[in-house]
Amino acid sequence: MKFYSLNNISPEVTFEEATIKGQAPDKGLYFPSSIPTVSKNFFDTIKNKTKEEIGVEVMQPYVGESIPTTVLQEIIHETVNFDFPLVKVNEGAFALELFHGPTLAFKDVGARFMSRCLGYFNRNKNQKTTVLVATSGDTGGAVANGFLGVDGVEVIILYPSKKVSPVQELQLTTLGKNITAIEVEGSFDDCQAIVKQAFADADLNTIFSLTSANSINVARWLPQQLYYFYAYQQWPYQQPPVFSVPSGNFGNICAGILAYISGLPVKHFIAACNSNDVVPAFLRTGIYQPKKTIPTISNAMDVGNPSNFIRILELFHQQLKDLKKVFSSYSVSDETTTATISDVFQQYQYTLDPHGAVGYYALIDFLGDVVISKAGEENGAGIFLETAHPVKFPETVEAATGNKIAIPDSVQHLFHQQKKSIYMNASFDDFKEWMMHSGIS
Repeated sequence: MKFYSLNNISPEVTFEEATIKGQAPDKGLYFPSSIPTVSKNFFDTIKNKTKEEIGVEVMQPYVGESIPTTVLQEIIHETVNFDFPLVKVNEGAFALELFHGPTLAFKDVGARFMSRCLGYFNRNKNQKTTVLVATSGDTGGAVANGFLGVDGVEVIILYPSKKVSPVQELQLTTLGKNITAIEVEGSFDDCQAIVKQAFADADLNTIFSLTSANSINVARWLPQQLYYFYAYQQWPYQQPPVFSVPSGNFGNICAGILAYISGLPVKHFIAACNSNDVVPAFLRTGIYQPKKTIPTISNAMDVGNPSNFIRILELFHQQLKDLKKVFSSYSVSDETTTATISDVFQQYQYTLDPHGAVGYYALIDFLGDVVISKAGEENGAGIFLETAHPVKFPETVEAATGNKIAIPDSVQHLFHQQKKSIYMNASFDDFKEWMMHSGIS
């Protein structure tokens, strides 16, 4: 498998080269040269397969010869060695819970897969690889945990000051070792802009071997397909599900669409957005217009210029009419998000996090209330992704439900750790100056 740049200037590269580079020299995102097809027999027998078997079969064509099969099997095992339960909320709506990993967020899958791939690629190299990542919430913690202690890798995480939740901030600022957290006075888009400028800067690239751990990196993006297959493995109905995906940078839903094009049975995709409505507006008007980020209670989706949407367009050959056949997008306000958390808790005793609440509401909006109250098999049914544990958003969730959230054992220790971050203005020049004198290289 080769990967080409969506700017179509840089030469094609292997999976290893795409992972290490992160972004192509022409500033484009890497994209697979062909989309593998999963066999019908795979789906006929999927209920009898292990998570590892599914993971290896799906990922092998993308990895190609960059990683031996035996090594890939071990990487997959370490990536998905926790549960991905599909939980029935009501007849029409099922929650795919993606918060059972070590940092309680869906991004554990991509971060763990990428870290282990990069560790393998660095096994015989003298120069360290420096991973730069911007986070709007969960990416930072997942990347920090996934890369902690990986030989030959230094990780620098940029996050917007006062715009991530307390648990999220502790997860990315308390590990130390090869993990450095930069607290930026600005938005996620400011953090992402600094990272993109760093990759384009000749001075930094002369000194550092830079790569990205955001979903622009193929090793972060591609393995997110796996839990769509795990959801289908548990799906109780004959008719394919609708997937409603909380969407910020659009890597998650893009991976799901990639799985669908590979053969995964899906009826429709919904990109569930908060007030950052660039994509819903694009579907209405045909005009793609990035906007200044709006802070919301579903902060991991606060993205005003989603990087991965260009990959979705590429999957449909830039044809908006073809995209609309299988893809819709909704914008959900904070007020509606809060009301949804409250209503679902009262009616079904299920606790949503703010991102899952956006996904749930968009699913209902698409299916219609009648579906939720009747048998899903007859009327259509869907899956919304619960992308983070409610404990990461205690103020919002507890106020909406009137119920105290129990802190999972896996994060109890964080509250006894000391936050360590480097405060910085939203300035690439300031970041570059710090990098040049950081001693990390």
